[in-house]
Amino acid sequence: MAVCLEFIDLIIPIEAIERVYPGGFVKWKQDEGVEGQVSGRYWYDEYLLRDGAMGPQVMEDMVREWEQRGLTALAMENGQRVWKDVCVVEGLFRGPTLPCDWLVYDERDRVAYMKGTPRGEVIGPERLVARIRQSGNGSAGKG
Repeated sequence: MAVCLEFIDLIIPIEAIERVYPGGFVKWKQDEGVEGQVSGRYWYDEYLLRDGAMGPQVMEDMVREWEQRGLTALAMENGQRVWKDVCVVEGLFRGPTLPCDWLVYDERDRVAYMKGTPRGEVIGPERLVARIRQSGNGSAGKG
């Protein structure tokens, strides 16, 4: 599956949340009041959680919060900064803001999915999924 992107997106592998959040992803969803795959600013597939913001300062705060929980946002590889446990994606304009080797960004439909998995159905708010359907991509699912 793939997650729709909007403005500025924070993408986190669910596996990473399982690693650092006491009680794992299920407990995180309970604590955040997330009901269903599309809930407020959050949506997720079986691999990725998408959270979002409309401004860079809010996104910086979101990344910092996950770092405080134990995730590593940035790393250095071959002298270049890269995303490690999270990835910030500018969904409307340019994709990942730094290299992110575990994420695939589909520029045409503005969706992201876990590298090594099929893109498949798209998860997100109905207004975003409808945009993908209108573009002629038949793998857009309901959200």
